[in-house]
Amino acid sequence: QVQLVESGGGLVQPGGSLRLSCAASGGTFSMYSMGWFRQAPGKEREFVATISRTADKTFYADSVKGRVTISRDNAKNTVYLQMNSLEPGDTAVYYCASVVNFYASRRDYEYPYWGQGTQVTVSS
Repeated sequence: QVQLVESGGGLVQPGGSLRLSCAASGGTFSMYSMGWFRQAPGKEREFVATISRTADKTFYADSVKGRVTISRDNAKNTVYLQMNSLEPGDTAVYYCASVVNFYASRRDYEYPYWGQGTQVTVSS
């Protein structure tokens, strides 16, 4: 099975930046589209960004457009989420996910494989 491990979360001040990483193992990474989702306490999980197998397509939630960039390095089996101009509303646990046979999916229910999550807290 595919295993995903996120890292890079932490506490940052408003306006700061973080780069999250997600390392994949147990599958052929290039066959998977990858996504990032987040969930704040008491709220439902929401879509953040997704990237296709060859990185020719990316999509972002309106709430993060212009502040977030998703990328992947297939040689390293890793997907990244660069987050800039962070706001308190970005505070959440961030999860990466992978799926075969879906093109840059923005639907959480289409992803069978999930990481454990990494905490991002934006506060002064």
